[in-house]
Amino acid sequence: MAHSSKLVVYVALAANIGIAVAKFIAAAISGSSSMLSEGVHSLVDSVNEVLLLYGLRRSQQRPTRQHPLGFGRELYFWSFIVALLVLALGAGFSLYEGVNHILAPEPLRDPTVNYIVLAVGALFEGSSWWLSLKSVQRKKGKLGYFEAFRNTKDPTTFSVLFEDSAALLGLAIAGLGVYLSHALDDPRIDGWASIGIAVVLATASALLARESKALLIGEPAQPNLLAKVCGIAGQVDGVEAVNGVLTVQVGPDHVLVALSAAFEDHLTTVEIEERVRIIEARTKEANLPIVALFIKPQTPEGWRQRLRELDEPST
Repeated sequence: MAHSSKLVVYVALAANIGIAVAKFIAAAISGSSSMLSEGVHSLVDSVNEVLLLYGLRRSQQRPTRQHPLGFGRELYFWSFIVALLVLALGAGFSLYEGVNHILAPEPLRDPTVNYIVLAVGALFEGSSWWLSLKSVQRKKGKLGYFEAFRNTKDPTTFSVLFEDSAALLGLAIAGLGVYLSHALDDPRIDGWASIGIAVVLATASALLARESKALLIGEPAQPNLLAKVCGIAGQVDGVEAVNGVLTVQVGPDHVLVALSAAFEDHLTTVEIEERVRIIEARTKEANLPIVALFIKPQTPEGWRQRLRELDEPST
């Protein structure tokens, strides 16, 4: 999964760097506000891809005594920073440039270079978008796109897909703004196009920030992992009942698991410890993405009481 995510990010990075340079040149030649906003947009996306790659590399470090649960949340942190950059730099600059161009409009010069750059940009952004879309389709399974986005534990590919989608929509808005500005001889339309790009970036930023925040705070693991852990524990001799599991996703491939189980009354402490070791060994054999497994001997009544406490509304 990490290799697939890196490939998507590398392709997006290469595309954005080249497109950013071309957009800035086109903006300098034509004086287009929306094209300048698009240049900043691609530059911000390039920085974002570098941060995502850094987060991916950091998240794959082995656990240490100081970080016994690993570094998986490094990726979630940098994904959140990416969302903030899209809002603060991409949307913020586009809004500023658009308002400034409306208040002090300047006639656009020859738009030909803009159309060429927009066409080339659409080609490269479209290629990156298609690759990230195929990667998302492989990971989402039978889920819908929005449901898969809300349930994903690896924000990397979805971040790139959102950025590329926003980039393609931004290119369309910039192209429309340049065309209408010349067709209607009103350079203010180009400024409004820049504001439209700011709205697109702000929306993408809000969605990315919301998901990254949820992952940073701590989301539960996918239900299929819970079922596998319960199934493994339930097959161990001496386990009377598996009450349930609490999980926290601490990285794309890192899960903290707390298992509540009722053991047979005749078992001694040493025998219970042996059953715990068996459960731990079998979860490792199953190659489950568990970085820490805590098993608590507990009656079903005690587990239900714990669930009731969790369901109580916070004051």
